[in-house]
Amino acid sequence: MRRSSTLLLSLPLLAAAPAVFVEHTIASDLKGGYQVLAADLNHDGRPDLIALASGMSELVWYENPGWQRHVLAAGQKGMINCVVVGNEIVLASEFSMQAKDSAGVVSVLRPGDDPRLPWTVTEIDRLPTSHRLRTADIDGSGKLVVINAALTGASAAAPDYRDQTPLVYYIPGEWKRRAISTENSGVVHGIFVTDWDGNGRQGILSASFIGIHLFRYMKDARWTRTEVAKGDPTAWPKSGSSDIAVGYLGKTRFLAAIEPWHGNQVAVYTQRGAQWEREVIDTSLNDGHTIQVADLNGDGVPEIVAGFRGQPRSVYLYSHDAAAKRWTRSDLDKGGMGAAACIVVDLNKDGRPDIACIDSTRLKWYESTLAR
Repeated sequence: MRRSSTLLLSLPLLAAAPAVFVEHTIASDLKGGYQVLAADLNHDGRPDLIALASGMSELVWYENPGWQRHVLAAGQKGMINCVVVGNEIVLASEFSMQAKDSAGVVSVLRPGDDPRLPWTVTEIDRLPTSHRLRTADIDGSGKLVVINAALTGASAAAPDYRDQTPLVYYIPGEWKRRAISTENSGVVHGIFVTDWDGNGRQGILSASFIGIHLFRYMKDARWTRTEVAKGDPTAWPKSGSSDIAVGYLGKTRFLAAIEPWHGNQVAVYTQRGAQWEREVIDTSLNDGHTIQVADLNGDGVPEIVAGFRGQPRSVYLYSHDAAAKRWTRSDLDKGGMGAAACIVVDLNKDGRPDIACIDSTRLKWYESTLAR
């Protein structure tokens, strides 16, 4: 099912025309849509979209540009995240919020001759509450590993979820679990991979009940952990951070976060010397669940994309007004997308970044064009 409508966003940007997004609905029959991921699965030069829905038994993908639906894997339970590495997909399934009920199955999916036919599924690990999967070049070699961030520790229970929470990784081909850290505690909801030091070695930012932390793989094969910010100062379990992204205003790095866990706030952190100053730019989200940073109109100034699942189930854009030194908000989708996840990707190969979002039932992409 597909439909289109036009959303005009008049953003206060100086060097580029106002952004225009044309909304396309790719699917409206999902059950528990949770993650959208872009990857060129049929190797035709166009990014396709993987739609992971926790309430479905099939992991599906939609083939760009006609958005034909194909099944990657059937017979799955409680899917929660996946990531593409090389020509394989790593999938986390059998997830539950309660660790005692969460097998945390990690599997590798491999295609046959035709990627449109179901892929083979091979289990490689079980880590309770396996929750976030990402790839990272941790040593600057150009070879990616797969990061697996559990939501909680194996002994954690609602509502406090107190336990040490594992962060691990796998080397593709070997697929043996290797430890990064268990220093975080409580719920670790979001991770973000970034070349923090500009040396080609990617680190991992985590957002948890105890704040935002940076993990780096050192040349002596040690992992270090550094506190960046404490997040929302409210008492546990309403403390800390939930989702995190990194951007730059000129040469100044900033962090954009949803806080606290599944929270109502969009917070921006700006580094001042050794400290990170926290500014809350919005408190109106309801069950905030996804945040991205990207230059959406090519003027060199990034915007923040934030989506939330509660009413009015919307996706907002925030643009930076340098003169006023503040962030202003506009609607990407007001009331029509309770976003569990969004990504920024050029889907039609026109050189402009588009946005794809998924909610409980729908997968949409917002096509970026120039204002006319």
